[in-house]
Amino acid sequence: AEAIARRKAGAAAKGSTLYVTLEPCLHTNKRTPPCTPMVISSGVKRVVVGMIDPNPQVSGGGIKAIRKAGIEVVTGILKAEAERLNEAFVKHMKTGIPFVTMKIAQTLDGKIATASGESKWITGPDAREAGHYLRDINDAILVGVNTVLKDDPRLSTRIPGGRDPIRIIVDSTLRTPLHAKIITQRSSAKTVIATVPGAPKARMKRLQDAGAEVLVIRSLGGRVDLKDLMRKLGKRDIQSVLIEGGAEVHASALKAGIVDKGVLFIAPMLMTGRDSLPSIGGKSPVKLSQAIQFSEAEVDTVGDDLMVEGYISK
Repeated sequence: AEAIARRKAGAAAKGSTLYVTLEPCLHTNKRTPPCTPMVISSGVKRVVVGMIDPNPQVSGGGIKAIRKAGIEVVTGILKAEAERLNEAFVKHMKTGIPFVTMKIAQTLDGKIATASGESKWITGPDAREAGHYLRDINDAILVGVNTVLKDDPRLSTRIPGGRDPIRIIVDSTLRTPLHAKIITQRSSAKTVIATVPGAPKARMKRLQDAGAEVLVIRSLGGRVDLKDLMRKLGKRDIQSVLIEGGAEVHASALKAGIVDKGVLFIAPMLMTGRDSLPSIGGKSPVKLSQAIQFSEAEVDTVGDDLMVEGYISK
């Protein structure tokens, strides 16, 4: 961001104030070169920093170097807001595990499909566009194999200039079809099939030959251990994951405790019926006190739909 700001400012950068949500870094990482030398050479006279970089390779070092160069530095301005803007980076840096957002599009009574499986489209075009924005800002998108079998999604970002996330399919028995769009259609992002030890070797090879990566994850009751999957994704520098699965993947992710935030798009309609598909499967808790709580919940309208966003209380 600092490099983009300097490039756009040009000569006007000299003598100006630079505002950043995150302390300028001092090291070269996989994504970008260090920003601190560029800030020092830009000619700015003052730098306002929202939060200190939690990366131990930086953690105050950038600020120290900038001050040593004779530039005024102010820290801690809107610190909480800056931490929220950088929440995926902060969690990954502190824990090595990606920040996980679960996105659900449902009716007022919590349904995502009719008994026959029809689900397109419950929410309106504005909500769907907002969903594509979520794909754009996350490093990876995760669904279960049943979603692939039923909907054959591309899992791409269909907004101008959008970035396709890495497509991750949870598939314990490798049922992902070789003709699925996530295998056959071109994308700047790769497809990763997460499976378990003992998955069919011949099937694994065919998927690999078709261009997918097959990632073997520890088994938990015969299924992919989602906690182990998140650890392995974190080691690949995947900082954020968007879950857009079906009812059972949603239930498994919540049960595993990997979800940090929920974003629900709620259409003003009632599906009704016990046989329609709920947004979250599995078994309900025995006691109301065991229900999953949202904290810092915010409600907004997106077109004709409601959007409820909040953090999952651990």
